[in-house]
Amino acid sequence: MTTRRTRRTARSARTARSARLVALAAAAALALTACQGDSEDEGAAPAKQDSASHATGDGGTSGGTGGSGAGKTPNGEQGGTPTEGRTAAPSGTAAKATPSRTQKLVDGSTAKIYALGGQRHRAEIVNGGDLLATLETGEHDAGLDANGMYVVLTMGGDVRSWMGGEHQGPGTFQLAGGWKAKVTKAGEGRYRAQILGHDGEVALLDADQRDTGVVANGIYIMLSSGGVISSHE
Repeated sequence: MTTRRTRRTARSARTARSARLVALAAAAALALTACQGDSEDEGAAPAKQDSASHATGDGGTSGGTGGSGAGKTPNGEQGGTPTEGRTAAPSGTAAKATPSRTQKLVDGSTAKIYALGGQRHRAEIVNGGDLLATLETGEHDAGLDANGMYVVLTMGGDVRSWMGGEHQGPGTFQLAGGWKAKVTKAGEGRYRAQILGHDGEVALLDADQRDTGVVANGIYIMLSSGGVISSHE
């Protein structure tokens, strides 16, 4: 009897120990799972922060040009060092050169003359704040037929305007200063004029889709792309 009771007691003890081991193992498994979950959450946090950083960024322009750390200030202005592409002034506004001088023309409008370097000049004809026409010299003088007012801009930056004295080509016409002009049609919207003196041709004007001009011994001559020629001393 005593022997059987002792064996039952031993089996009960072993069963209790096994139960405690199982419970400990289960608790350890749960703890390990919880630790892994915490680790995964901690690892995911920097990824979320990095994504938010890219989404807000510095408000730079597209194409990655704004990444110099130059964010916007609270009033909306760009802070820090401006990135390339935001430093240039818009063409035709603040970056535009100041005219070297202005000159009144015979019809009351004004010519603003710009020195572009070398023998290049530009004249902008304005009236009441409106830009009416532009002349620019290159390798030659420039001319313009402005609705019956004729303008010549020389490579030296001189401007002369006048009215009257026009002839409609083709044909040969007497010009101021004793010159003659032989005007021929060279195509649609294109006329040529040979400027003739005592010794033959001294200049050739070619108005191809745009007016042109020349100064011949102090005589200003304009030829339009429509075949009108006029001169002024």
